[in-house]
Amino acid sequence: MPTRRVHHLAAATAAATTALTTALTALGAAPPAHAAEALHLVQPGESIQQAVDEARPGDTVQLLPGTYLGSVRITTPGLTLRGAGPASVIAPGGAADGACATAGHGLCVVGADGAPLTDVTIEALAVTGFRKNGINASGTDGMTVRATYVHDNGQQGISQEKSTRAVITGNESTRNGQSGVFLANSVDSEGGALTTDGTVVSGNLLTDNRIGVTVRRLRDLSVEANEIHGNCGGVFIVGDEGVPRAGALGVSHNRIVANNRYCPPNPRLDAIQGTGILLTGAEDTTVTGNEVTDNVGASPMSGGIVLFRSVVGVANARNTVTGNHVVGNGPADLADRDTGTDNSFARNQCAVSEPAGHC
Repeated sequence: MPTRRVHHLAAATAAATTALTTALTALGAAPPAHAAEALHLVQPGESIQQAVDEARPGDTVQLLPGTYLGSVRITTPGLTLRGAGPASVIAPGGAADGACATAGHGLCVVGADGAPLTDVTIEALAVTGFRKNGINASGTDGMTVRATYVHDNGQQGISQEKSTRAVITGNESTRNGQSGVFLANSVDSEGGALTTDGTVVSGNLLTDNRIGVTVRRLRDLSVEANEIHGNCGGVFIVGDEGVPRAGALGVSHNRIVANNRYCPPNPRLDAIQGTGILLTGAEDTTVTGNEVTDNVGASPMSGGIVLFRSVVGVANARNTVTGNHVVGNGPADLADRDTGTDNSFARNQCAVSEPAGHC
C-alpha cells in the first residue's frame, strides 16, 4: 500500500540524509584513506564495485542519489553499503563481468562454507531489473538488510542461503518473479534443515510477488509483523524428508490479506492462488497472532492458514495454530489437508474450517 511504502522509504531517506551529511563533513576533513571505519562516497557514473573493493572491514560505502549500472559483489566483513533511499538505484547495465553479474543477480554478499562473511549491512537503496535475484546472499552471519526497495527482479527479491543471524527488516519487495523474501538451506541441493540461530524477517512490505515470504528447510527463525498482500501466496514454510526437519520457528503478528493472484503450476508444485499461510512438511512451528483475511482461490493450497502435504509425502508434525484472526478466506479459513494427527488449533477467530471444529 502506498502509505506503508512512504513510511518505510521516508525512514530510509532520513537515515541516508544523516549519512550524507556525515559523508560531506568527512570529505571536507580529508581523513586518511584507510582510517578506522572510513567512508567511501560514490557518485553516479562512478563504480560501486571499485569502492567496495577498496573498503576495509568496518568501512561504509555511501551512494549519492542516482542510478548505478552493474552488479556488485561484497566479500568484506563488517562492510556497510548505504544509499540515499530509493533514489539510489542499482540496475543492470555496464560491463557484465564478475561472478555476480554472470549469475544474473544485482547485489551479492558472499561468504564460504565454514568461513561465513560477518556483519554486512545493506540499507536505504533500490535494486531493480535483474534477471535473477535482486539481493543474493550466501554464507553470511549477522547480515542486515534494511529499508531497501527491491523490485521487478526475475526471481527472488531478497534471497539468503546457508546463513545465520540475519535481520531483514523494513524493506519493500515487490513484483519479483518468485518470492519477496526467500530463505533456504541451499537453493540448488537437497539436505536437512539448517539452523539460522535466530534470523528475523520483520516489518517488510511484500506485494505482487509469487510468494511473499518463503522459508525452505530452515529452523530457528521468526517471520513477524510483515504486511503481505497481492501475491499468489503469503507465507510458505516448506520442509521435506530431510533430517533435521524444517520447523522450530514462529510466524506471528503478520497482516496477510488478499493474496489472490494466480500463479500456474510447475513440475514440482500445484498452482498457487489465495493462500495466506502454508505449512508443508514442517514441525514444531507456532503460527499465532496473525491477521489473515480475504485470501481466496481454487488451488489445492487455497485458504487462510493451510496445512498441506509435502511434495514427497511427509506430514506436518506438532505445529500449533493459535490466536489468529482468520476470516473471509476461501474455501476455508483454517484447513488441515494433511495426514499428520498431532497438530493443534486453538482460540482462532474464524468462520469455516476443514475439518470442522478448528475455529
